[in-house]
Amino acid sequence: MTASPQVRADRVRDDAHARELAAEFARRFAADAADRDTHRRLPRAELDALSRSGLLAGTVPREHGGAELSTGTLVEVFRLLATADPNIAQIPQSHIAYINVLRENGTAEQQRYFFAEVLAGKRFGNAQSETGSPTVQDIRTRLIPDGVGYRLDGTKGYSTGALLADWIPVLAKDPQDRLRVAYVPHDAPGLTVVDDWGGMGQRTTASGTVRLDGVPVPAEHIVAHHLTFDRPQLHGALAQAVHAAIDTGIARGALEEAAEFVRNTSRPWGEAGVERADQDPLTIQRFGELTVRVRAAEALLAEAGAAIDRARQDLDDASAAAASISVATAKAAADGAAVELGSALFEVSGTRSALDTANLHRHWRNARTHTLHDPVRWKIQHIGRYALTGEHPPRTGQI
Repeated sequence: MTASPQVRADRVRDDAHARELAAEFARRFAADAADRDTHRRLPRAELDALSRSGLLAGTVPREHGGAELSTGTLVEVFRLLATADPNIAQIPQSHIAYINVLRENGTAEQQRYFFAEVLAGKRFGNAQSETGSPTVQDIRTRLIPDGVGYRLDGTKGYSTGALLADWIPVLAKDPQDRLRVAYVPHDAPGLTVVDDWGGMGQRTTASGTVRLDGVPVPAEHIVAHHLTFDRPQLHGALAQAVHAAIDTGIARGALEEAAEFVRNTSRPWGEAGVERADQDPLTIQRFGELTVRVRAAEALLAEAGAAIDRARQDLDDASAAAASISVATAKAAADGAAVELGSALFEVSGTRSALDTANLHRHWRNARTHTLHDPVRWKIQHIGRYALTGEHPPRTGQI
């Protein structure tokens, strides 16, 4: 493997440093979040800043020069970023997942090469979901043997972050119908990334279409992802925990912006007999209820991160299942909290909050769009079976 040109990137020292960086980036990113959404301005500069800081390389294992952040810290980093701008938080979700694919099943040489790329500030996008197939889990993209390597043919939709990525990991099946991940450079011949995402929410996640037309892939860039699910694994729990962190951040961001709007812009209802909207007892009551909802989601998210970290210390079927159920519980709570807060902020803020110029509706649009990623109703099924009979959830990337 020949290393691509390196860019300067700092290193995250430890968990405390990562949390400090995330808090600082959240303060910076919040200032222009509404404007980016209004004008659908992709956060190129913001992603580059995250890469230069080394924060996106935080989960690289210590033996390869990374900080190997705990999952508890990882989900807190994503929660903080999502509180400011969930679009920015969603883009590197796949980046983290595909670092983990390498950690789980990459060869020693693959880990050495690709972890060095990540530490240098390079970003992974994704090309995994497909449209038009019978179910969203069906993968029709194929790796076809071609000389000493392979070629890739297929079309991917909703490829979050692909437009802003240096490498695009592609989920595909080999001739034996086994699940593989092919790590493809963004400028590979035959690869086209189309900026065609038109969702009502998460508008700046760069979630376009990826077309693969005979894309050449050397064998050393292909990881045997199917092996991940042949044993107890935390890959699905880790990926879903980051999604839960994004939803939890959306809920907190909506709550904070609603409070600011009520304090500074809203007028009290006449019957309240008060001078300011933040003195209205019914508004105060509703803010109390919403705060409980958000803090419960945050507590469940923290526990989910801790559960993954505990399971990693002694991984077997039981500990992996417990971690997955903990994450599913956090995701179910975060899903409901994000959607409720995105709507309730109008209830507490009054008519002026509905003005398009305020762009407060982005919180609901972001929540409603991101929570469609994978249905919580199926997570509830797995939680219920586990509670009743101890049945373990399936080994998939969705739980």
